[in-house]
Amino acid sequence: MTVAVSTCPDCTEAVPTSSDLRVTSIVVCPACQAELEVIGLDPAEFALAPEIEEDFGE
Repeated sequence: MTVAVSTCPDCTEAVPTSSDLRVTSIVVCPACQAELEVIGLDPAEFALAPEIEEDFGE
């Protein structure tokens, strides 16, 4: 498994990635603990993951 490094869009710290990463995967930034969604590969590109909204049974 190859490990590459990309940056967190929230804190700009390095986020290690692996070769088995897929678009829409969620990873956690080791520095700020933000949940990041993978939006691109080669090189890996992240966006802040959308918040899961509660529908309260509606």
